[in-house]
Amino acid sequence: MEQSGSGTELRRTLGVGDAVVIGLGSMIGAGVFAALAPAAHAAGSGLLPALALAALVAYCNAMSSARLAALYPASGGTYVYGRERLGPFWGYLAGWSFVVGKTASCAAMALTVGAYVWPGQAHAVAVAAVVALTAVNYGGVQKSAWLTRVIVAVVLAVLACVVVVCLGSGRSDAGRLDVGISGGVGGVLTAAGLLFFAFAGYARIATLGEEVRDPARTIPRAVPLALGITLVVYACVAVAVLSVLGPVVLGQSEAPLADAVRAARVPGLTPVVRAGAAVAALGSLLALILGVSRTTLAMARDGHLPGVLAAVHPRFRVPHRAELAVGAVVAVLAATVDVRGAIGFSSFGVLTYYAVANASAWTLDQSPAKRLLPALGLLGCVVLAFALPGTSVAVGAGVLLAGVLAYGVRRRRPTGG
Repeated sequence: MEQSGSGTELRRTLGVGDAVVIGLGSMIGAGVFAALAPAAHAAGSGLLPALALAALVAYCNAMSSARLAALYPASGGTYVYGRERLGPFWGYLAGWSFVVGKTASCAAMALTVGAYVWPGQAHAVAVAAVVALTAVNYGGVQKSAWLTRVIVAVVLAVLACVVVVCLGSGRSDAGRLDVGISGGVGGVLTAAGLLFFAFAGYARIATLGEEVRDPARTIPRAVPLALGITLVVYACVAVAVLSVLGPVVLGQSEAPLADAVRAARVPGLTPVVRAGAAVAALGSLLALILGVSRTTLAMARDGHLPGVLAAVHPRFRVPHRAELAVGAVVAVLAATVDVRGAIGFSSFGVLTYYAVANASAWTLDQSPAKRLLPALGLLGCVVLAFALPGTSVAVGAGVLLAGVLAYGVRRRRPTGG
C-alpha cells in the first residue's frame, strides 16, 4: 500500500505554521458566517453550551486524529487510519463519508461566496470560484498554503472588528447571554451537531500528512493549536453577536454578523463584513478542495476509485487528476443545488468519518486512560449525528448505504484479467 518511488510521492513542504493556517482556513470560514444562526435557531439561548459541547467532541476527535496521523503520515486521513487499524471496509466507509460529505461542503462554500459577492448570480460566481481555486491547488500545495494564510489574516481582522464594535456599543447587553436553555437539551444537541460541522476543518491537516515536514511532531502540535485558536474566535464572536442581537433575533438572521454590526449602529461596517464572509468562504473552499482531492488520491491508490485519479503531477507533485475531478464535480453541484441542499447530509457524513477515526484510535493502546478520549469522541459523534434534523439523518444514511452497496459489488467482482 505504500508508494515507493519518488514519482508517486507528494512533496513535504508544510511546517507547523502552514498546517495551522490550513486548519484555520477550513474551520473559521465555515463556522462563524454559516453555523451560528441555525445553531441559535435550534438551541435558543443554549447556543454557548452547544458551542462548548461541539468543541469538546471536536477536541476528542482532534487528539485521536493527531495520534493516528503521527503514525500514518500519508494522504487520506481517516481513510488510511480505518484501513490500517480496523480493516479495509471501515477505511472505505470513512473515505466515502469524507469525499461525499465534503464535496457537498465545497458546493455550499462556493454558493456562500456567490451569495455574498453577487446574490443575483450566486451560482455563476460559485462555479467561477471553484474553477479559480482548483487552478490554485493544481499549482502546488505551497501556493495553496500561502493564499490560505492571506485569507485567514483578512477574516480574523474582520472578526476582530465585529467583536470590538458589538461589545463596545451601547446596544450590548450581557443579560442576553443567560436567559435559560430555551431550546431544551435536544435543541442544544442539534446545535452542537451543526457547530461541529464548523470545527471539522482540522481534518485537513491530517489529510495532508504526506506533504507535512516531520509529521510525527508537526501534526500533533498543529491540530490542537488550530482547534484552540478557532474555539477562542468562535466564543468571542458568539458572545459579541448574542449580546447585541439576543438568541431569538440571531436564530432568525440570514446574515448574523452583518445584522449585529447594524444593530450596534455601525452600518458602515456591513460591506466590510460581507466582504469578509466571502473571503472566509473562499478560504474554506480552498482547503476543502485540497483535502477531498487527497482522500480521493488515497482511495484511488487502493482501487476504491478509478486508478487514473492516483496520478501525481511530475512537476508540481500534486494529485492533479484527483483535483480536476473533484473540481468538476463541485462545479456541477454549485451550478445546480442550493446551500441547504448541499449541506443536508454533509454533517452526518463528517460525524461518521470521525466516528471511524475515534474507533481507530481506540485500538492504539490498551490503557483505559488513553482510551478515554477516543471513547468520548466516538460517543459524541454518534449522539450528535442522530441529533441532527431527521431529513439530514435520512439522506446521509441513504448516501452512506449507497457507498456500502458499491463496496460490496466491487468486492464480489472477479479480479484479474
